[in-house]
Amino acid sequence: MDKQRADERFEALFAAQRQPLYRYLYRLTGSPDAAEELVQASFVKAYGAIGRLPQDANERAWLYRIATNAANDRFRRNCLCEWLPLRDESDQDEVPDHGAYTGESGPAMHDLGLDVQKALSQLPDKYRAPLLLYGAEELSVNEIAQVLGIGVSAVKMRLLRAREMFRKVYDV
Repeated sequence: MDKQRADERFEALFAAQRQPLYRYLYRLTGSPDAAEELVQASFVKAYGAIGRLPQDANERAWLYRIATNAANDRFRRNCLCEWLPLRDESDQDEVPDHGAYTGESGPAMHDLGLDVQKALSQLPDKYRAPLLLYGAEELSVNEIAQVLGIGVSAVKMRLLRAREMFRKVYDV
């Protein structure tokens, strides 16, 4: 693929996915700064590799895989220090409004609420990530399998277990 077409493809991907990716990473990490850093790192990596991505590839799943891997790397590097910190009661109960990641045409930021955030923070990462990808980001089971690099049946099992764990923790 020539550079101009790769650049156009990247620009379209960036415009369509920057807000959803930020929301996902914010929910995954609990930190607006970490989410912003991971979004930037993910798009830098995507820009360098988009020319090699097949035309018929699922770009959204590919980008979320890059972002999830970056978040996992950060998680390992920081030894759980910043992974889903619980917010103070005085904090907002919504995804913060960061200028570069908001827009009039983008979907509204969802309010997870402190109790939901707290319950999510108690789930192991292998269950939290698919639950966020499916419930909050509305990725299909097939897309989640691509993002996490696991089979469709494994995604379904993790979603089932994640829901069960969430219900126990959240007391639904």
